[in-house]
Amino acid sequence: MLDFSADLACSVKPGSLIFLRGELGAGKTTFARGIMRGLGYQGPIKSPTYTLVECYSGGRLPVYHFDLFRLATPEDLNFIGFRDYLNEASLVLVEWPECAKGFLPEPDAMIFIEPILDGRTLFLSSHSMEGKYLVDRARSWSRCSFPPE
Repeated sequence: MLDFSADLACSVKPGSLIFLRGELGAGKTTFARGIMRGLGYQGPIKSPTYTLVECYSGGRLPVYHFDLFRLATPEDLNFIGFRDYLNEASLVLVEWPECAKGFLPEPDAMIFIEPILDGRTLFLSSHSMEGKYLVDRARSWSRCSFPPE
């Protein structure tokens, strides 16, 4: 999972919004760690479960990693300035986007992680040209499952 997401980071474009979905313990934060490692972050990468957002700089591009599992209401994202994090220079990763359904913009890509007996199955879908580029790159070198076009 770490290797795949680190490789995928090479294809991430600035300004991208990626949703990470899956049940508790599926590996969403692990996937985010791999992306950040692939972008060149060397320091600790912690889960934003209690802080809602962790900000990282010092890699190829700034990353804002959100975990919305403990979000009281989707409108609470207004109070932390969520829309300010969405810009053309950074990457925004959102775990548990379903907790803010109707408030979040459409992502560029969605990655659904499903645990299986001895690993994980990843389902990638694109929702923009940037997302399509990301999914196409992953399709060219991986064993991911992709929904029909």
